Amino acid sequence: MSINLICNHNVATAAATDGIVEAATRMREQHVGNLVVVEQRGGAMVPIGILTDRDIVVGVVAKRVSPDTLTVGDAMTRELLTVREDDGVEFALREMRGRGVRRAPVVGKRGELVGVVSLDDVIQHIATELGRLADTIRFEQDAEVRVRP
Repeated sequence: MSINLICNHNVATAAATDGIVEAATRMREQHVGNLVVVEQRGGAMVPIGILTDRDIVVGVVAKRVSPDTLTVGDAMTRELLTVREDDGVEFALREMRGRGVRRAPVVGKRGELVGVVSLDDVIQHIATELGRLADTIRFEQDAEVRVRP
């Protein structure tokens, strides 16, 4: 199954030049723990980094740096793992595990941002599939009772 089917296509984004306080406010308002940092290239929004709530806490607050003096570009993670929209879920999980990350921007053929996939998305997908399997067993049992009372 391609990652495009389970990723979140409604991505919260920021520019590297945005302020940290502005980014944190956006995270709060949009109820997300990360912003994909993008820049315009050839008419497309291309991911260049990611800023997580952990980046802000560990890289700014814990170091007692004034957030008013920093931009998203100062605190974001630049070594960005991206996965292509046609990559399989297993491939994406293997890459995420190898890099030790919980989420990855999903890009199209030209490198444009099309979504973001998180471990939560994968778990939700697996839970849905397990529920469908359980339903199949239950329906099979119900059919057996109807056919062979």
